[in-house]
Amino acid sequence: MSPIALSIVNLVKRYSKDVVVGPISLDVRRGEFFSLLGESGSGKTTLLRCIAGFEELTSGKISLDGETLHEKPAHRRNVGLVFQSYALFPHRTVFENVAFGLRLRRVPNPAITERVQNVLRLVEMPDLGERYPSQLSGGQQQRVAIARALVLEPPLILFDEPLSNLDAKLRVQLRSELKSLQRRIGMTCVFVTHDQAEAFALSDRIAVLANGGIVQIGTSAEIYETPVNAYVAEFVGSSNQDKAAVVRCDGDRVLVRTATGFELWSNSAKHAPGANVLTMFRPEHVELGGQDSDVNSFDCALTDLTYLGEDTHLRLTPHGTNASILVVKKSDEGWSALAPGAQLRMSIRPSKVHLFEG
Repeated sequence: MSPIALSIVNLVKRYSKDVVVGPISLDVRRGEFFSLLGESGSGKTTLLRCIAGFEELTSGKISLDGETLHEKPAHRRNVGLVFQSYALFPHRTVFENVAFGLRLRRVPNPAITERVQNVLRLVEMPDLGERYPSQLSGGQQQRVAIARALVLEPPLILFDEPLSNLDAKLRVQLRSELKSLQRRIGMTCVFVTHDQAEAFALSDRIAVLANGGIVQIGTSAEIYETPVNAYVAEFVGSSNQDKAAVVRCDGDRVLVRTATGFELWSNSAKHAPGANVLTMFRPEHVELGGQDSDVNSFDCALTDLTYLGEDTHLRLTPHGTNASILVVKKSDEGWSALAPGAQLRMSIRPSKVHLFEG
């Protein structure tokens, strides 16, 4: 059996001359939790709807387990769906909501009872089958929606921002439960979200979408540590960015001078002298209080400090520049005790300074 469950080849969905999603090509591996991450209008929901059969392709192909999917109507695709709104029947019990799809498929009653009970145990609701949706919390309703998709035993389950209606604490709890459930039963999932923390917590791999296309596919670490362009760097996590010009090259490193007045070495050696670039480094990659060094090391003044519980955010201005550098440190390291005006030395390794086309 092929390790690829879902395959999308050159998918295009055209709404008008100016509104186009695609072309998009990607593979989702069997048993993988794959997320589509992007801002509103990036194309992620359209892509999900094309997989589900709610949107007709303009061109391209979709296959599931080697069988053509895009030519089948939605109800014949054997794909599970979990919606943002839960879409539960208010007049049916939990048991009947979960059993609904099995009854449509004319599964015998004894088998329905067994399968529904099994899946309710999976989502930790074995004793709530006789309740109605109005008697459940938001988190319990979401579990019912997941159970309704699981009970059909589809080879693929699609999630359309299913946790966005929940409060922050419950959202974290349920994403942990969903991750654990996915690992236990090995289901293949495609998950749509605009929340990067959600995508990072759940996913084996992530596709970042923008303007109707895929910008980057990779693991959470690959996307965060090695973004392919400035958009991904800014969209995923916090970053310090500045316009700059390449001054000179030295082996596998280049020296750039930023618009705000300081010079940085970077290991991004593909840029020639005189090239206009955009520099980027993460706030948590800035080191403070280290040994003096002539490479990416600067005396700075602390201009602002924000205590955020576990983390403390510091704003630094290197001497002789008008830059404002965000630095993130753990509060228990003592940085939260500093006051604006404190003098610090910051440094950043060249390997952590990324350069993108300016």
